[in-house]
Amino acid sequence: MKNLLSWFRDEEGQGMVEYGLLVGLISIIAIIALIALGPKIRNMFEKADNALASAENN
Repeated sequence: MKNLLSWFRDEEGQGMVEYGLLVGLISIIAIIALIALGPKIRNMFEKADNALASAENN
């Protein structure tokens, strides 16, 4: 029983778990942002591509 209690109180590895949770949360936020902003970014690059193509043809 004593070993079990000491195992629960052991904080070794706690920092790594916290960093892992932060990385996971930041990754989820980045994915959501890319999904939300993806079409707008694509339109921006398409406009720039069309402008360059029309300037090249003139």
